[in-house]
Amino acid sequence: MTKTPETLFDKVWDAHVVKHIADGPDVFFIDRHFIHEVTSPVAFLGLQKRNARVLFPERTFATADHNTPTLDQHLPVKDPLSANQLKALEENSARHGISHWGLGNPKNGIVHVVGPENGITLPGMTVVCGDSHTSTHGAFGAIAFGIGTSEVEMVLASQCIMQVKPKKMRINVNGTLGKGITPKDVALYIISQITASGATGYFVEYAGDVFENMSMEGRMTVCNLSIEMGARGGMIAPDQVTFDYLNGKEKAPKGDEWTKAVAYWKTLKTDPGAVFDKELNYAAADIEPQITYGTNPGLGTGISRSIPFATAVKDGEASYKKSLAYMGFSEGEKIIGKKVDYVFLGSCTNGRIEDFRAFASIVKGRKKADNITAWLVPGSHVVEQQIKDEGILDILTEAGFQLRQPGCSACLAMNDDKIPAGKYAVSTSNRNFEGRQGPGSRTLLASPLVAAAAAITGVVTDPRELL
Repeated sequence: MTKTPETLFDKVWDAHVVKHIADGPDVFFIDRHFIHEVTSPVAFLGLQKRNARVLFPERTFATADHNTPTLDQHLPVKDPLSANQLKALEENSARHGISHWGLGNPKNGIVHVVGPENGITLPGMTVVCGDSHTSTHGAFGAIAFGIGTSEVEMVLASQCIMQVKPKKMRINVNGTLGKGITPKDVALYIISQITASGATGYFVEYAGDVFENMSMEGRMTVCNLSIEMGARGGMIAPDQVTFDYLNGKEKAPKGDEWTKAVAYWKTLKTDPGAVFDKELNYAAADIEPQITYGTNPGLGTGISRSIPFATAVKDGEASYKKSLAYMGFSEGEKIIGKKVDYVFLGSCTNGRIEDFRAFASIVKGRKKADNITAWLVPGSHVVEQQIKDEGILDILTEAGFQLRQPGCSACLAMNDDKIPAGKYAVSTSNRNFEGRQGPGSRTLLASPLVAAAAAITGVVTDPRELL
């Protein structure tokens, strides 16, 4: 009997189904559970009420990132809510025997940065966290997605979750990317094409030349943004790039175990002839540096283009006009040349060493514009150390920039790094909703290269002119 061709997603999903409920969800086993200070305290309270324990503490990993300050981390945290949440994470982790990387720990950093850099995330795994951008870990050929607080409690207590199996979509991008086009641009381009809700109900596999030729960090950026097109998550089949990245990482298998693991990982790819519910194709040649101009990640375009008219946008006309009014932009305007106040480099989308290398490649030998406040925030202490070791800190300092300490920072308004009302920020993070970076703030999402070009010129600039 010939075996039905399977997708990568099916292979990993079906291997983790503990029980299938007819016309209902699957009881689904979770290999790795990441927790942070914002979505875990209430889950632990639920355990306490039920007098339940954490079933497999060695499968859960805790790090503090959302509420953490990015300056003076050695001092007590001033905000009482943040301080309480950080304390709760530490105490709950200690009580249940969960490894905990709090402030000051050399392994501390943004959950979706520290997981991969320590080899906690491996191909073929299922990964969850009370954070929507858990989809980042899909870059390793894992099924990774965000969960709510009640589900965090469920995973802590049973290592399982109830999930309806999503539909499958494959997005192929073939050809060669042009100069100055980064993985962030690829992701923002796809979202602009299919809208911020275009992949709702699907799990996406990214395939084709562009992703095969992408670094691991680039793949993480793309998978991170899957959630911004409405998808449950995104994944890329593991290959030699994946194995080289993981080899030698602290928590990755060693010796014979490594050889065995790689042999299994090589089977994790979509079989020829496997069927997807939806398939989309794009050409690398059509992608230029991207920037958003509205209040969802789908409202973006190539940097050299003008802001579209309402008639050309898939969002409804009324919501589109409201979005432009919030941003202070008009239909048909050029985006290049628009004044910028803040630049933010960081987040679980673009807080890795390659992002800092890209930023430095533009600012080297130049000076920060006087009107720009720049927040450059590494995703972890490991990245911070790499920035120093590679001489990038010297380049940044010379150009008039300051490096901050690791954390989620200005990605979301949960810590001190908030963009003031009415100000414009070119941000390498993942969301540009109203007030996302601070009440009344205006966010233009872009790549580290576009952020660097804005930081040097003080206005939205095509980075290809500075490369």
